[in-house]
Amino acid sequence: MTTRDVELKRGLKDVYLDRTQASFIDGGQGKLLYRGYNIHDLAEKSTFEEVVYLLLYGKLPTEAQLNELDANLKSNRTIPDEVYQIIEATKGGHPMDVLRTSVSALASFDPDVEDNSPEAVLRKGVRLTSQTATIICAHYMIRQGSKPVLPSATLSHSANFLYMMRGKEPDADEAKLMDVDFILHAEHGANASAFASRVTASTLADLHAAVVTGIGTLKGPLHGGAAESVMAMAEEIGDPAEATAYAKRVLEGHGRIMGFGHRVYRAEDPRAQHLRERSKALGEKLGQPKWIQILDALVEAMAPYRAKGIHVNVDFFAGSIYQLMEIPEDMFIPIFALGRIPGWTLQVLEQYENNILIRPLLYYEGPMDLEYVPLESRS
Repeated sequence: MTTRDVELKRGLKDVYLDRTQASFIDGGQGKLLYRGYNIHDLAEKSTFEEVVYLLLYGKLPTEAQLNELDANLKSNRTIPDEVYQIIEATKGGHPMDVLRTSVSALASFDPDVEDNSPEAVLRKGVRLTSQTATIICAHYMIRQGSKPVLPSATLSHSANFLYMMRGKEPDADEAKLMDVDFILHAEHGANASAFASRVTASTLADLHAAVVTGIGTLKGPLHGGAAESVMAMAEEIGDPAEATAYAKRVLEGHGRIMGFGHRVYRAEDPRAQHLRERSKALGEKLGQPKWIQILDALVEAMAPYRAKGIHVNVDFFAGSIYQLMEIPEDMFIPIFALGRIPGWTLQVLEQYENNILIRPLLYYEGPMDLEYVPLESRS
C-alpha cells in the first residue's frame, strides 16, 4: 500500500461517525437543535432542568416529570466527605484538574458505577449533573481558605451554583443568566469532548470514565478553553479604541483571535447572540460596559473575515458575562463542563445502544525492517 492508496481524514473533518438523535447542527445556516427543538426557543423559554430532561429522555417533560427530575437533582447535590478531602489535597490545582480527579473518585462511591444499562446511566448522569457543581464550588471556596458552602435543597440548579460560590442567594437576573449559559452549553454533537467520551464508552467503560475523558478533553484551549483566553485578550486590549490595532497586529503575526471561528459553523454560532445581548444588559445594569464595548469593537475589527466564514462563537461573549459576575477566569471552562454533563451522558447512552469499538487507523510512514543493533555496538 502506498500513500496514493490512502485518503487521510486529518481531524476526522466532515466524517460521520454514527447516527444521533441528540442534536442537529447546520453550520452554513447557523442552526442548532436539541432533540429537534431550536436552541433559540430553549434559551428564551425553557430552563436548564427542562433541557436536562429533554436531552436524557428525548422529550419535553410534563409538569410532574419535571418536578420529579428537579427533586432528583436536588437530592443528589451532596458529595462524600472523602471527595472533599481530595479537593482539599488538590486545592492548588486548576479547577478542571480538580473536577477531573473528583469525578473519577466519585465512581468509587456510586452504587451503579459498573452498570451500563440505560436506566443506570440515566441515574448516574443526573447525579453527576448535580455533584459536579458542588465539586467546583467547594474547590473555589477551599482554595480561598473558606469552608465550602453546602448545597441548597430548594434553589434551582443555576441559582444553587451561584449560591455555593458566594454564600448568598443570587438575584433572579443572575440566576436566569447562568441558567441560559448552562442551556447553551448542554449539547453540541460530536465535538472533541463528546467524541472522546464516545471513544471511552465504546470500550464499555463506565459513565464516570467517559465523563472524565470529556473533562480532560474540554480543558484544551482549542475546545473549552477559549472563553478563558478571550477575557485575557480583552484585558490585554484594555480599551475599545485599541481593538482594531490589536487584531491587525495579532493576525499579521499569524496569531489567533480567540473566540472567532468554529470547526462546524460558517455562519454566526446561534448560541452567541443570547450571550451577547445578556452581556450587554448585565454590563449596563452594573455600570460596567467596558468589556462588551471591547468585544463589540473586536467584532467590528474582524468584520472583513466574515466572508471567509469566520464569526464569533459561543465562548466569545461567555467570558464577559463571567467577568461581570466576578467569576475567576480559571472557572470559565468548569462552567462549560457543568452545562455539558447531560450532553456527554446522552452521547454515552447512544454509544452503548449501538456500540462498536471506535478504532481508526494511522498510516505508517517510518522506516521498515531495520536490523536490531546490540546496545554495546551502537554509536
